[in-house]
Amino acid sequence: MDILPDVARMSAINPETDLGIRIMKDTPDDLISAINQLRKERNAIVLAHYYQDPEIQDIADFIGDSLELSRKAANTDADVIVFCGVHFMAETAKILSPEKIVLLPDAEAGCSLADDCPAEEFKAFKENHPEHFVVSYINCTAAVKAQSDLICTSSNAVDLVNQIPTDKPILFAPDQNLGRWVQRQSGRELTLWQGRCMVHEDFSEEALLKLKLKHPDAEVIAHPECMENLLELADFIGSTSKLLQHTQTSSATTFIVITEPGILHQMQKKVPSKKFLDVPGIDGCSCNTCPYMRMNTLEKLWHCLETLEPRIEMDEELRVKALEPIQRMLEMSK
Repeated sequence: MDILPDVARMSAINPETDLGIRIMKDTPDDLISAINQLRKERNAIVLAHYYQDPEIQDIADFIGDSLELSRKAANTDADVIVFCGVHFMAETAKILSPEKIVLLPDAEAGCSLADDCPAEEFKAFKENHPEHFVVSYINCTAAVKAQSDLICTSSNAVDLVNQIPTDKPILFAPDQNLGRWVQRQSGRELTLWQGRCMVHEDFSEEALLKLKLKHPDAEVIAHPECMENLLELADFIGSTSKLLQHTQTSSATTFIVITEPGILHQMQKKVPSKKFLDVPGIDGCSCNTCPYMRMNTLEKLWHCLETLEPRIEMDEELRVKALEPIQRMLEMSK
């Protein structure tokens, strides 16, 4: 299958206007009530990633990581899916539920990791490794998913790689840090695409060491997209959902958390008696929020429910091709 042009690789998000720069007009005074009313009228479900602003998390019908949200999108009875996350997540929902209206509150909410793996360049990379089984992290465009044999998330990557026959060479994309971690955990040699997440590569090792000195009893927990030098200092490594679960079962009362700080909201809600510390970036400031995740707001959530825009549209050939490795992931993750 030919790789579709750039605009199609973004799955043709069609906003009526650019919500990222447009000032909302006629926004209701009581946004929460207005959103709840529209959600009921539209038979809509609001899905939110852990990295969304707390106010978005608190109004969502379901909060989760990429694997949990994929499962929810595949099984919902709603007519409308509002995906409070970034574009590849909304694309995945559309791939899994083509008959539903899928909305992304801000059409400009992209992903640095997905942008790091252009489909045409990935095609050439794949052609240089024709015997390899292609495992792609879900943080990629639909056009890259369509070229993959299997999709994974940070929750299931190690388990899925362990299920691939040992005589089959593996190409892993797009996150090199996650790939290196999966390689260590599985013992499999992986050919890695050199992509990275701008948020998880920006944490400061110096700041982490200072926090460890100041809080010697704190447990360091980290997402596997982080740089290797930071992972070596972690006591526990896992996906956002596994980090959240760990804080509830660990005997530690203080945690230094190396991932996007949106997850701290859920951690504090689940175990309010415990203390959670985020790690500053390389420049020394506590600014490791994902700028794309934070583009979604309550105002934009209300507006997309009101107008049913911007919505995800996708070429059917691309969707069917991208669906195969996602379905394989869901089947192998049961």
